[in-house]
Amino acid sequence: MRVRRAPVGAAAAFASAERPAAGLGWREAGWCAIDLEMTGLDPRSDQIMAVGAVPVEDGRIRLGGGMYTLVRASKRSQVGAVLVHKLRLADVADAPSLDEAIDLLLGALAGRVPVFHTAAIESAFLERLFAGRHVRLPTAVDTEMLGRRWLRHRDGADRAPAQGISLGRLAQELGQPAETPHHALGDALTTAKAFISLASLLDTVAPQTVGSLLAASERPAVVRRFGPG
Repeated sequence: MRVRRAPVGAAAAFASAERPAAGLGWREAGWCAIDLEMTGLDPRSDQIMAVGAVPVEDGRIRLGGGMYTLVRASKRSQVGAVLVHKLRLADVADAPSLDEAIDLLLGALAGRVPVFHTAAIESAFLERLFAGRHVRLPTAVDTEMLGRRWLRHRDGADRAPAQGISLGRLAQELGQPAETPHHALGDALTTAKAFISLASLLDTVAPQTVGSLLAASERPAVVRRFGPG
């Protein structure tokens, strides 16, 4: 019989924190915008090099509760990645370990709903790391999906982007200045601002709750067709 291990330390505190209920109004819930910078996009072989997190409470950003850390890595970034985030192995040689960084993130996320831009990427990395701590990454809100939903409402389905929308473009569409791009804390702050704006805009269409924003963040299922047609 396989015995399930209990989380310890920061993971235990994270697991014991009460999460916002689905029916709670979005301004009554706690949220945490998160961004990662990685050596590449494959969670099986690439590594995290920086973590940024910005909490949102009462519909407002709480900068004093934000966290940022570089993360010591042992793998060189792919060329495309280093051109984006400008982080080299030498820049993170003396940084905290991944375990220390995840402890900080668990503390920032305890009792909150995670918010990502293009959630599938960061989630793929964090799900594996959280599972190693015997906890589960909560279902996240995705500002990319919320942004596409809002643009369809604003512009009509024919004019809304059919594919993904970058964080920088979303900030521009919302009339917001983007913070330092491709910096984990800067992108987390831009994501937090975009989330507040989008939740507020969608709230004018229909009252938004934790559950409705999570549902609006779901990506449509891919329909597979076999044979002709």
